Amino acid sequence: MAPPRCRKLSDVTQTTDATAVPGNRREPFPGPRRRVHRAWWVAAVTFVTIIGAAAFRSLPGILIDPLHDEFGWSRGTIGAAVSVNLALYGLTAPFAAALMDRFGIRRVVAVALAVIALGSGLTVWMNSAWQLILCWGLLVGLGSGSMALAFAATVTNRWFTERRGLVTGVLTAASASGQLIFLPLLSWIVQRHDWRPAAVTVALAALAVIPFVWLLLHDHPADVGQKPYGARQFVPKPAPVPGAARRALTVLFSAARTGPFWLLAGTFAICGASTNGLVQTHFVPAAHDHGMPITAAASLLAVIGVFDVVGTVASGWFTDRFEPRRLLAVYYALRGVSLLFLPMLLAPSVHPPMVFFIVFYGLDWVATVPPTLALCREQYGEDSAIVFGWVLASHQVGAALVAFLGGVARDRFGSYDVVWVASGALCAAAALMALVIRRRPVAAGLPSAGQA
Repeated sequence: MAPPRCRKLSDVTQTTDATAVPGNRREPFPGPRRRVHRAWWVAAVTFVTIIGAAAFRSLPGILIDPLHDEFGWSRGTIGAAVSVNLALYGLTAPFAAALMDRFGIRRVVAVALAVIALGSGLTVWMNSAWQLILCWGLLVGLGSGSMALAFAATVTNRWFTERRGLVTGVLTAASASGQLIFLPLLSWIVQRHDWRPAAVTVALAALAVIPFVWLLLHDHPADVGQKPYGARQFVPKPAPVPGAARRALTVLFSAARTGPFWLLAGTFAICGASTNGLVQTHFVPAAHDHGMPITAAASLLAVIGVFDVVGTVASGWFTDRFEPRRLLAVYYALRGVSLLFLPMLLAPSVHPPMVFFIVFYGLDWVATVPPTLALCREQYGEDSAIVFGWVLASHQVGAALVAFLGGVARDRFGSYDVVWVASGALCAAAALMALVIRRRPVAAGLPSAGQA
Protein backbone atom coordinates (compact mmCIF):
# COMPACT_ATOMS: atom_id res chain seq x y z
CA MET A 1 0.00 0.00 0.00
CA ALA A 2 1.40 3.37 -1.00
CA PRO A 3 1.99 5.79 1.85
CA PRO A 4 -0.41 8.75 2.04
CA ARG A 5 0.78 11.74 0.03
CA CYS A 6 1.74 14.74 2.14
CA ARG A 7 0.22 18.06 1.15
CA LYS A 8 2.55 20.87 0.32
CA LEU A 9 2.42 24.13 2.22
CA SER A 10 1.48 25.90 -1.03
CA ASP A 11 -1.58 23.66 -1.36
CA VAL A 12 -2.72 24.60 2.12
CA THR A 13 -2.21 28.27 1.35
CA GLN A 14 -4.20 28.02 -1.88
CA THR A 15 -7.03 26.20 -0.14
CA THR A 16 -7.20 28.75 2.63
CA ASP A 17 -7.12 31.64 0.19
CA ALA A 18 -9.86 30.20 -1.96
CA THR A 19 -12.62 31.68 0.15
CA ALA A 20 -13.10 34.96 -1.61
CA VAL A 21 -15.68 37.66 -1.32
CA PRO A 22 -17.75 38.32 -4.43
CA GLY A 23 -16.29 41.07 -6.54
CA ASN A 24 -12.93 39.26 -7.03
CA ARG A 25 -11.64 40.44 -3.63
CA ARG A 26 -10.18 37.84 -1.29
CA GLU A 27 -10.59 37.86 2.44
CA PRO A 28 -7.28 38.12 4.30
CA PHE A 29 -5.91 35.15 6.27
CA PRO A 30 -7.56 35.21 9.73
CA GLY A 31 -5.31 36.91 12.24
CA PRO A 32 -5.41 37.89 15.86
CA ARG A 33 -6.26 41.53 15.12
CA ARG A 34 -9.69 42.71 13.98
CA ARG A 35 -9.73 45.59 11.52
CA VAL A 36 -12.21 48.43 11.82
CA HIS A 37 -15.09 47.73 9.44
CA ARG A 38 -15.18 50.05 6.42
CA ALA A 39 -18.75 51.02 7.31
CA TRP A 40 -17.44 53.07 10.22
CA TRP A 41 -15.10 55.00 7.91
CA VAL A 42 -17.99 55.74 5.56
CA ALA A 43 -20.07 56.89 8.52
CA ALA A 44 -17.18 59.15 9.58
CA VAL A 45 -16.99 60.80 6.14
CA THR A 46 -20.77 61.23 6.16
CA PHE A 47 -20.50 62.83 9.59
CA VAL A 48 -17.91 65.35 8.34
CA THR A 49 -20.02 66.12 5.26
CA ILE A 50 -23.13 66.82 7.32
CA ILE A 51 -21.06 69.02 9.64
CA GLY A 52 -20.10 71.10 6.60
CA ALA A 53 -23.72 71.21 5.49
CA ALA A 54 -24.72 72.62 8.88
CA ALA A 55 -22.84 75.83 8.10
CA PHE A 56 -25.26 76.55 5.27
CA ARG A 57 -28.22 76.34 7.65
CA SER A 58 -26.63 78.30 10.49
CA LEU A 59 -26.44 81.64 8.73
CA PRO A 60 -30.08 82.79 8.10
CA GLY A 61 -30.92 83.41 11.75
CA ILE A 62 -27.83 85.62 12.11
CA LEU A 63 -28.62 87.62 8.96
CA ILE A 64 -32.18 88.74 9.75
CA ASP A 65 -31.18 91.91 11.59
CA PRO A 66 -28.20 92.87 9.34
CA LEU A 67 -30.27 92.49 6.16
CA HIS A 68 -33.15 94.40 7.74
CA ASP A 69 -30.79 97.24 8.71
CA GLU A 70 -28.94 97.45 5.36
CA PHE A 71 -31.74 96.96 2.85
CA GLY A 72 -34.83 97.87 4.88
CA TRP A 73 -36.47 94.54 4.10
CA SER A 74 -39.14 93.46 6.57
CA ARG A 75 -38.55 90.41 8.74
CA GLY A 76 -41.47 88.77 6.95
CA THR A 77 -39.70 89.24 3.59
CA ILE A 78 -36.45 87.81 4.91
CA GLY A 79 -38.40 85.02 6.57
CA ALA A 80 -39.96 84.20 3.19
CA ALA A 81 -36.49 83.52 1.74
CA VAL A 82 -35.66 81.34 4.73
CA SER A 83 -38.97 79.51 4.32
CA VAL A 84 -38.19 78.73 0.67
CA ASN A 85 -34.82 77.38 1.79
CA LEU A 86 -36.38 75.21 4.48
CA ALA A 87 -39.18 73.92 2.23
CA LEU A 88 -36.80 72.94 -0.55
CA TYR A 89 -34.48 71.36 2.00
CA GLY A 90 -37.31 68.96 2.77
CA LEU A 91 -38.94 68.57 -0.64
CA THR A 92 -35.61 67.78 -2.32
CA ALA A 93 -34.75 64.98 0.13
CA PRO A 94 -36.91 62.13 -1.29
CA PHE A 95 -35.78 62.87 -4.85
CA ALA A 96 -32.17 63.02 -3.66
CA ALA A 97 -32.55 59.59 -2.03
CA ALA A 98 -33.86 58.19 -5.33
CA LEU A 99 -31.05 59.94 -7.26
CA MET A 100 -28.53 58.28 -4.94
CA ASP A 101 -30.00 54.92 -5.91
CA ARG A 102 -29.60 55.87 -9.57
CA PHE A 103 -26.26 57.71 -9.74
CA GLY A 104 -24.60 56.93 -6.42
CA ILE A 105 -24.17 58.80 -3.16
CA ARG A 106 -20.83 60.35 -4.05
CA ARG A 107 -21.93 62.08 -7.25
CA VAL A 108 -25.16 63.47 -5.80
CA VAL A 109 -23.49 64.90 -2.68
CA ALA A 110 -20.56 66.42 -4.61
CA VAL A 111 -22.92 68.24 -7.00
CA ALA A 112 -25.06 69.41 -4.08
CA LEU A 113 -22.03 70.95 -2.37
CA ALA A 114 -21.10 72.79 -5.57
CA VAL A 115 -24.64 74.21 -5.87
CA ILE A 116 -24.51 75.42 -2.26
CA ALA A 117 -21.17 77.15 -2.85
CA LEU A 118 -22.62 78.88 -5.92
CA GLY A 119 -25.77 80.07 -4.14
CA SER A 120 -23.97 81.32 -1.04
CA GLY A 121 -21.25 83.04 -3.05
CA LEU A 122 -23.70 84.91 -5.28
CA THR A 123 -25.46 86.52 -2.29
CA VAL A 124 -22.58 88.98 -1.80
CA TRP A 125 -23.70 90.86 -4.94
CA MET A 126 -27.45 90.92 -4.25
CA ASN A 127 -29.39 94.16 -3.77
CA SER A 128 -33.03 92.98 -4.11
CA ALA A 129 -35.17 90.63 -2.03
CA TRP A 130 -35.88 88.34 -5.00
CA GLN A 131 -32.15 87.71 -5.31
CA LEU A 132 -32.04 86.56 -1.69
CA ILE A 133 -34.90 84.16 -2.43
CA LEU A 134 -33.13 82.91 -5.56
CA CYS A 135 -29.67 82.43 -4.07
CA TRP A 136 -30.31 81.49 -0.47
CA GLY A 137 -33.81 80.13 -0.91
CA LEU A 138 -33.60 78.19 -4.18
CA LEU A 139 -29.94 77.24 -4.73
CA VAL A 140 -28.86 76.68 -1.14
CA GLY A 141 -32.21 75.00 -0.39
CA LEU A 142 -31.81 72.51 -3.25
CA GLY A 143 -28.19 71.78 -2.37
CA SER A 144 -28.68 71.34 1.35
CA GLY A 145 -31.80 69.24 0.73
CA SER A 146 -29.69 66.75 -1.19
CA MET A 147 -27.63 66.25 1.97
CA ALA A 148 -30.59 66.10 4.33
CA LEU A 149 -31.31 63.29 6.76
CA ALA A 150 -32.39 61.10 3.84
CA PHE A 151 -28.68 61.07 2.96
CA ALA A 152 -27.91 59.74 6.45
CA ALA A 153 -30.73 57.21 6.11
CA THR A 154 -29.36 55.95 2.78
CA VAL A 155 -25.86 55.50 4.20
CA THR A 156 -27.21 53.75 7.29
CA ASN A 157 -29.46 51.38 5.33
CA ARG A 158 -26.69 50.37 2.91
CA TRP A 159 -23.75 50.01 5.26
CA PHE A 160 -25.31 48.76 8.52
CA THR A 161 -27.67 45.99 9.56
CA GLU A 162 -26.76 46.34 13.24
CA ARG A 163 -26.39 49.52 15.32
CA ARG A 164 -28.64 51.43 12.94
CA GLY A 165 -30.27 53.42 15.72
CA LEU A 166 -26.90 54.46 17.13
CA VAL A 167 -25.48 55.38 13.72
CA THR A 168 -28.61 57.36 12.86
CA GLY A 169 -28.25 59.27 16.11
CA VAL A 170 -24.58 60.04 15.47
CA LEU A 171 -25.18 61.22 11.90
CA THR A 172 -28.14 63.30 12.99
CA ALA A 173 -25.98 64.85 15.70
CA ALA A 174 -23.49 65.89 13.03
CA SER A 175 -25.79 68.73 12.05
CA ALA A 176 -25.70 70.03 15.60
CA SER A 177 -21.93 69.68 15.68
CA GLY A 178 -21.66 71.84 12.60
CA GLN A 179 -23.94 74.39 14.20
CA LEU A 180 -21.62 74.39 17.23
CA ILE A 181 -18.59 75.01 15.03
CA PHE A 182 -19.98 77.62 12.67
CA LEU A 183 -22.51 79.69 14.64
CA PRO A 184 -20.03 81.49 16.93
CA LEU A 185 -17.62 81.98 14.04
CA LEU A 186 -20.25 83.34 11.65
CA SER A 187 -21.82 85.61 14.26
CA TRP A 188 -18.36 87.01 15.11
CA ILE A 189 -17.69 87.67 11.40
CA VAL A 190 -21.06 89.41 10.97
CA GLN A 191 -20.55 91.61 14.02
CA ARG A 192 -16.89 92.48 13.40
CA HIS A 193 -16.92 92.77 9.62
CA ASP A 194 -20.13 92.29 7.65
CA TRP A 195 -22.58 89.62 6.59
CA ARG A 196 -20.86 89.23 3.19
CA PRO A 197 -17.63 87.66 4.53
CA ALA A 198 -19.83 85.22 6.44
CA ALA A 199 -21.56 84.19 3.21
CA VAL A 200 -18.16 83.70 1.55
CA THR A 201 -17.09 81.53 4.49
CA VAL A 202 -20.07 79.26 3.91
CA ALA A 203 -19.23 78.96 0.21
CA LEU A 204 -15.61 78.05 0.99
CA ALA A 205 -16.72 75.47 3.57
CA ALA A 206 -18.89 73.76 0.94
CA LEU A 207 -16.03 73.64 -1.56
CA ALA A 208 -13.64 72.27 1.07
CA VAL A 209 -15.83 69.24 1.75
CA ILE A 210 -16.05 68.11 -1.91
CA PRO A 211 -12.61 66.37 -2.08
CA PHE A 212 -13.39 64.29 1.02
CA VAL A 213 -16.68 63.16 -0.48
CA TRP A 214 -15.21 62.28 -3.86
CA LEU A 215 -12.22 60.35 -2.51
CA LEU A 216 -13.59 58.60 0.56
CA LEU A 217 -17.37 58.18 0.35
CA HIS A 218 -18.10 54.77 -1.20
CA ASP A 219 -21.61 54.07 -2.46
CA HIS A 220 -22.05 50.46 -1.29
CA PRO A 221 -20.18 47.80 0.75
CA ALA A 222 -19.92 45.64 -2.38
CA ASP A 223 -17.73 48.33 -3.96
CA VAL A 224 -14.97 47.37 -1.52
CA GLY A 225 -15.83 43.66 -1.30
CA GLN A 226 -17.34 43.77 2.20
CA LYS A 227 -20.58 42.85 3.88
CA PRO A 228 -22.66 45.52 5.61
CA TYR A 229 -21.75 45.88 9.25
CA GLY A 230 -23.49 43.11 11.21
CA ALA A 231 -24.64 41.19 8.12
CA ARG A 232 -24.10 37.42 7.99
CA GLN A 233 -24.09 37.23 4.21
CA PHE A 234 -22.53 39.26 1.45
CA VAL A 235 -25.01 41.71 -0.12
CA PRO A 236 -24.46 42.36 -3.84
CA LYS A 237 -24.73 45.92 -5.03
CA PRO A 238 -28.17 46.48 -6.56
CA ALA A 239 -28.45 47.67 -10.12
CA PRO A 240 -29.03 51.40 -10.62
CA VAL A 241 -32.71 52.24 -10.37
CA PRO A 242 -33.87 54.32 -13.36
CA GLY A 243 -36.57 56.93 -13.13
CA ALA A 244 -35.58 58.54 -9.83
CA ALA A 245 -38.40 61.08 -9.86
CA ARG A 246 -40.99 58.47 -10.83
CA ARG A 247 -39.84 56.13 -8.07
CA ALA A 248 -39.93 58.89 -5.44
CA LEU A 249 -43.50 59.77 -6.43
CA THR A 250 -44.56 56.12 -6.63
CA VAL A 251 -43.30 55.49 -3.10
CA LEU A 252 -45.09 58.63 -1.91
CA PHE A 253 -48.43 57.60 -3.43
CA SER A 254 -48.09 54.12 -1.94
CA ALA A 255 -47.16 55.37 1.53
CA ALA A 256 -49.84 58.08 1.46
CA ARG A 257 -52.50 55.36 1.43
CA THR A 258 -51.45 54.29 4.93
CA GLY A 259 -52.32 55.96 8.22
CA PRO A 260 -48.85 55.76 9.83
CA PHE A 261 -47.39 57.91 7.05
CA TRP A 262 -49.67 60.84 7.86
CA LEU A 263 -49.06 60.50 11.59
CA LEU A 264 -45.30 60.41 11.07
CA ALA A 265 -45.47 63.33 8.63
CA GLY A 266 -47.67 65.33 10.99
CA THR A 267 -45.47 64.83 14.03
CA PHE A 268 -42.33 65.61 12.05
CA ALA A 269 -43.93 68.78 10.62
CA ILE A 270 -44.42 69.96 14.20
CA CYS A 271 -40.84 68.94 14.96
CA GLY A 272 -39.58 71.19 12.15
CA ALA A 273 -41.86 74.04 13.15
CA SER A 274 -40.55 74.02 16.73
CA THR A 275 -36.84 73.67 15.86
CA ASN A 276 -35.57 74.84 12.46
CA GLY A 277 -38.49 77.16 11.77
CA LEU A 278 -38.81 78.73 15.20
CA VAL A 279 -35.73 78.45 17.41
CA GLN A 280 -32.99 78.21 14.77
CA THR A 281 -34.45 81.07 12.70
CA HIS A 282 -35.95 83.39 15.32
CA PHE A 283 -34.19 82.75 18.64
CA VAL A 284 -31.31 85.16 17.92
CA PRO A 285 -33.52 88.12 16.85
CA ALA A 286 -35.97 87.36 19.70
CA ALA A 287 -33.17 87.45 22.26
CA HIS A 288 -31.83 90.60 20.62
CA ASP A 289 -35.28 92.19 21.07
CA HIS A 290 -34.76 91.76 24.83
CA GLY A 291 -31.35 93.47 24.73
CA MET A 292 -29.11 90.41 24.45
CA PRO A 293 -26.09 90.89 22.11
CA ILE A 294 -26.20 88.90 18.88
CA THR A 295 -22.97 87.07 19.66
CA ALA A 296 -24.31 85.96 23.06
CA ALA A 297 -27.59 84.75 21.54
CA ALA A 298 -25.75 82.91 18.75
CA SER A 299 -23.48 81.29 21.33
CA LEU A 300 -26.52 80.05 23.22
CA LEU A 301 -27.86 78.58 20.00
CA ALA A 302 -24.51 76.89 19.50
CA VAL A 303 -24.68 75.44 23.02
CA ILE A 304 -27.98 73.87 21.99
CA GLY A 305 -25.89 72.12 19.35
CA VAL A 306 -23.52 70.75 22.00
CA PHE A 307 -26.29 69.08 23.96
CA ASP A 308 -28.09 68.09 20.77
CA VAL A 309 -25.14 65.80 20.02
CA VAL A 310 -25.53 64.12 23.41
CA GLY A 311 -29.32 63.91 23.16
CA THR A 312 -29.42 62.56 19.62
CA VAL A 313 -26.77 59.88 20.17
CA ALA A 314 -28.53 58.85 23.37
CA SER A 315 -31.84 58.76 21.48
CA GLY A 316 -30.29 56.41 18.92
CA TRP A 317 -29.14 54.14 21.74
CA PHE A 318 -32.62 54.25 23.31
CA THR A 319 -34.24 53.51 19.93
CA ASP A 320 -32.26 50.27 19.66
CA ARG A 321 -33.74 49.18 22.99
CA PHE A 322 -37.14 50.81 23.61
CA GLU A 323 -40.45 51.37 21.86
CA PRO A 324 -39.95 54.31 19.44
CA ARG A 325 -43.58 55.50 19.70
CA ARG A 326 -43.28 56.12 23.41
CA LEU A 327 -39.92 57.82 22.95
CA LEU A 328 -41.47 60.25 20.45
CA ALA A 329 -44.36 61.04 22.78
CA VAL A 330 -41.97 61.85 25.64
CA TYR A 331 -39.73 63.99 23.43
CA TYR A 332 -42.57 66.12 22.04
CA ALA A 333 -44.26 66.56 25.42
CA LEU A 334 -41.05 67.80 27.06
CA ARG A 335 -40.32 70.13 24.15
CA GLY A 336 -43.77 71.69 24.37
CA VAL A 337 -43.41 72.38 28.07
CA SER A 338 -40.02 74.05 27.60
CA LEU A 339 -41.34 76.36 24.85
CA LEU A 340 -44.17 77.58 27.07
CA PHE A 341 -41.62 78.83 29.61
CA LEU A 342 -39.25 80.49 27.11
CA PRO A 343 -40.98 83.94 26.91
CA MET A 344 -40.41 84.37 30.64
CA LEU A 345 -36.69 83.55 30.33
CA LEU A 346 -35.57 86.01 27.65
CA ALA A 347 -33.53 88.85 29.15
CA PRO A 348 -30.62 91.20 28.30
CA SER A 349 -28.11 88.85 29.91
CA VAL A 350 -27.65 85.10 30.25
CA HIS A 351 -28.92 83.77 33.58
CA PRO A 352 -29.20 80.23 35.06
CA PRO A 353 -32.83 79.54 34.06
CA MET A 354 -31.97 80.38 30.43
CA VAL A 355 -28.96 78.07 30.60
CA PHE A 356 -31.22 75.32 31.92
CA PHE A 357 -33.62 75.87 28.98
CA ILE A 358 -30.74 75.73 26.49
CA VAL A 359 -29.45 72.46 27.92
CA PHE A 360 -32.92 70.94 28.18
CA TYR A 361 -33.97 72.01 24.69
CA GLY A 362 -30.66 70.93 23.21
CA LEU A 363 -31.06 67.39 24.50
CA ASP A 364 -34.47 67.21 22.79
CA TRP A 365 -33.65 69.16 19.57
CA VAL A 366 -33.52 66.34 17.00
CA ALA A 367 -33.78 63.37 19.35
CA THR A 368 -36.97 62.64 17.39
CA VAL A 369 -35.05 61.53 14.30
CA PRO A 370 -33.84 58.03 15.34
CA PRO A 371 -37.27 56.79 16.50
CA THR A 372 -39.00 58.37 13.48
CA LEU A 373 -36.58 56.66 11.10
CA ALA A 374 -36.97 53.38 12.99
CA LEU A 375 -40.75 53.59 12.52
CA CYS A 376 -40.26 54.26 8.80
CA ARG A 377 -38.11 51.12 8.55
CA GLU A 378 -40.68 49.10 10.46
CA GLN A 379 -43.56 50.28 8.30
CA TYR A 380 -42.01 50.55 4.82
CA GLY A 381 -38.96 48.27 4.63
CA GLU A 382 -36.72 48.79 1.60
CA ASP A 383 -38.50 52.01 0.64
CA SER A 384 -37.94 53.49 4.10
CA ALA A 385 -35.20 55.93 3.02
CA ILE A 386 -37.45 57.51 0.39
CA VAL A 387 -40.47 57.47 2.73
CA PHE A 388 -38.35 59.14 5.37
CA GLY A 389 -37.38 61.70 2.75
CA TRP A 390 -41.06 62.60 2.34
CA VAL A 391 -41.55 62.65 6.10
CA LEU A 392 -38.56 64.99 6.26
CA ALA A 393 -40.24 67.12 3.59
CA SER A 394 -43.17 67.61 5.98
CA HIS A 395 -40.64 68.54 8.68
CA GLN A 396 -39.26 71.30 6.48
CA VAL A 397 -42.69 72.48 5.32
CA GLY A 398 -43.60 72.95 8.98
CA ALA A 399 -40.30 74.75 9.52
CA ALA A 400 -40.87 76.96 6.47
CA LEU A 401 -44.34 78.00 7.62
CA VAL A 402 -43.14 79.02 11.07
CA ALA A 403 -40.02 80.74 9.70
CA PHE A 404 -42.35 82.95 7.62
CA LEU A 405 -45.21 83.29 10.11
CA GLY A 406 -42.81 83.97 12.95
CA GLY A 407 -41.42 86.96 11.08
CA VAL A 408 -44.93 88.16 10.25
CA ALA A 409 -45.98 87.78 13.90
CA ARG A 410 -42.96 89.82 15.01
CA ASP A 411 -43.85 92.58 12.53
CA ARG A 412 -47.50 92.50 13.59
CA PHE A 413 -47.34 92.10 17.39
CA GLY A 414 -43.88 93.48 18.15
CA SER A 415 -42.73 90.27 19.88
CA TYR A 416 -42.49 86.51 19.40
CA ASP A 417 -44.49 85.53 22.50
CA VAL A 418 -47.55 84.23 20.64
CA VAL A 419 -45.34 82.04 18.44
CA TRP A 420 -43.64 80.36 21.42
CA VAL A 421 -46.99 79.52 23.03
CA ALA A 422 -48.55 78.24 19.80
CA SER A 423 -45.54 75.98 19.14
CA GLY A 424 -45.77 74.55 22.65
CA ALA A 425 -49.40 73.61 22.03
CA LEU A 426 -48.50 71.96 18.73
CA CYS A 427 -45.86 69.83 20.45
CA ALA A 428 -48.52 68.53 22.85
CA ALA A 429 -50.60 67.47 19.85
CA ALA A 430 -47.56 65.73 18.32
CA ALA A 431 -47.08 63.69 21.50
CA LEU A 432 -50.64 62.36 21.22
CA MET A 433 -50.21 61.60 17.50
CA ALA A 434 -47.07 59.55 18.16
CA LEU A 435 -48.87 57.30 20.62
CA VAL A 436 -51.56 56.26 18.11
CA ILE A 437 -49.19 55.06 15.36
CA ARG A 438 -50.05 51.39 14.96
CA ARG A 439 -47.47 48.63 15.20
CA ARG A 440 -46.73 46.58 12.11
CA PRO A 441 -46.06 42.84 12.53
CA VAL A 442 -42.45 41.99 11.74
CA ALA A 443 -42.27 40.29 8.35
CA ALA A 444 -39.79 37.55 7.57
CA GLY A 445 -36.42 39.02 6.77
CA LEU A 446 -37.41 42.53 7.83
CA PRO A 447 -35.89 43.69 11.13
CA SER A 448 -38.11 45.28 13.69
CA ALA A 449 -37.62 48.85 14.79
CA GLY A 450 -35.79 47.67 17.83
CA GLN A 451 -33.40 45.62 15.70
CA ALA A 452 -33.05 48.20 12.96
